[in-house]
Formats: sequence, structure tokens, C-alpha cells
Amino acid sequence: MARPKVIDGRFYGTGKRKTAVARVFLSENGSGQYKVNGRTFEDYFPRDVLRMIIEQPFDATAKRGAFDVEVTVQGGGVASQAEAVRHGISRALVAFEDSLKPDLKRAGLLTRDAREKERKKPGQPGARKKFQYSKR
Repeated sequence: MARPKVIDGRFYGTGKRKTAVARVFLSENGSGQYKVNGRTFEDYFPRDVLRMIIEQPFDATAKRGAFDVEVTVQGGGVASQAEAVRHGISRALVAFEDSLKPDLKRAGLLTRDAREKERKKPGQPGARKKFQYSKR
């Protein structure tokens, strides 16, 4: 990673998923509070499933509640934003302690999900779909 992993005493990680990009800062000795785009965690991600997705790196490393998390996330929908935040938290945890990397790797949390929307092709109604063919 070209960027420094520690900025102003906080551990940094960038997470991506589809078109969502999350910049994650972890502060050590925190109270386990989350701040997403200046809003509370429950306000920004109201669904329990999304909050569970975001907390997976802390569960995999048994570090839940050990950090304050500050996130700036943009692009994509709420689900891909949640997965981008999860990816960023995983990378920031590796910046904090390199020995956490095998646990996060085993859980598949450090791998960037590279699936993107396929572009529409000319002469077709969508990316793969074709207009109806009539022989006669």
C-alpha cells in the first residue's frame, strides 16, 4: 500500500466493493463507538444484517469493542458500502497488528471482491441479453 498505514496515531485502511469506497480509521483504546460519515452507526446502517457484516473482522480477531471506528464511505448502495467498510476495517486491523492477518485471511475478509457491473453492449438491450430473434 502506498499510503501510510498510521495517520495521526490512528490505523488506516481503505476498503472497496463495487463502486463503494470506504476510508476507515481505527483509534486504539476506544470504547467501541462507530462514526460513519459523521452519523452514528445505527443511524447510517439501520439494518442488523449490515451491522453484523461490518463487525465480522472484530469477531474473527476477538477485538470487538477495542477500537473507536471512524469511517468516510461514498458510492454504491448500503450493502456494498457495508462490505467496503468491512474490507477497510480488516486492512486497518492488519496495520494495527500484523499477527491478525492469518485469521482475517482465513475468514476471507482481506480479499477484495472484484465483481463489478458489466457494461451494456451496443446492439443489445443489456450486458448479455439479446433482442428477440425471429427467423421468419
